[in-house]
Amino acid sequence: MNTPDYSKPFNNLELLPPKSEIETKETLSAAIAANRELARLSGFCSLLPDEPILLSAIVLKEASASSEIENIITTHDELYRGLVTSSQMIDQSTKEVLNYRSALYKGYNALQNKGLLTINTITEIQQELEMNTAGVRRTPGTSLVNDLTGETIYTPPDNPEVITSLLTNLEAYINIETDIDPLIQMAVAHYQFELIHPFYDGNGRTGRIINVLFLVHKGLLESPVLYLSSYINRNKSRYYHLLQNLRMTSSWEEWILFMLKAVEVTSRETLSIIRSIVELMNTTTEQARKGLPNTSYSKELIELLFVQPYTKIEYIVAAGIAERRTASKYLKQLAELGILESYKVGKEILYINRGLFELLGNENAG
Repeated sequence: MNTPDYSKPFNNLELLPPKSEIETKETLSAAIAANRELARLSGFCSLLPDEPILLSAIVLKEASASSEIENIITTHDELYRGLVTSSQMIDQSTKEVLNYRSALYKGYNALQNKGLLTINTITEIQQELEMNTAGVRRTPGTSLVNDLTGETIYTPPDNPEVITSLLTNLEAYINIETDIDPLIQMAVAHYQFELIHPFYDGNGRTGRIINVLFLVHKGLLESPVLYLSSYINRNKSRYYHLLQNLRMTSSWEEWILFMLKAVEVTSRETLSIIRSIVELMNTTTEQARKGLPNTSYSKELIELLFVQPYTKIEYIVAAGIAERRTASKYLKQLAELGILESYKVGKEILYINRGLFELLGNENAG
């Protein structure tokens, strides 16, 4: 049996839709389960008046997990402090995770404005991730290498005309009206994007942003409030094995079942996290209402404490809640109540919502 030559560019990657069967009895059954859990999450979020606050928290968890798949690892504390401290104090890994957050929001806003998930939008997402404008690959030489052995495991298409054709086809597939279950369609589109590997860097993270935006595009979520990369991160070896296996066998079922299970599991986990945040917010609101003077308490003030775990005087001022001196007083009062903890970082005083910090850092929250 001949050993495949993985150094040869995969310029014969087939266009979508797949010729093989993708809606089997097993995949359709798994899709029903995944859609059910996703609908529960979406339904719960749609009833919340403060979904943008919850979105901020979940997007940060997604950004961290997706980046960790690429071995871009930052600690929980570094990530959240990075949101409120100067860029000079942030390490490179934390910057890259925060870039992921910005890229997801950029894609989400573009999707809302255009109503389509286009290759131009996908390119903008990648540029925000990588902070460069290299764009789609135009020169050969890109290959994926096993970090341990140094062996080439995959060489993506390198012909610019082939890459352009594949991307045009992928865009059409993502945006087409079809009877195919959208979660199965997402699994197919994700595989195709990863094999096209259209950029010099950031393909994995870009592809995982596309996953969540695709769910918004198909009306399965109102906003990208799904912690999908956590499942992939926990099952990273199987994820890459199935990608490779599908490329070699054109047998879709195992890959699609894996992605459907990822949606099902992370929908439940995300819903659990959001319920916990809502419960903590309600408890904190009641504690603040009872403990703060009437002149200090406001719903807007408490909500601001849940946008991210760390806050500071400038955020209170920027939100139009109070002027600087009054904002300082509010934060000190919240610290006295035990709602916040204060400590100094450089010349700044930061305040941490310890309950939210610990909740978001709990990988077993689901």
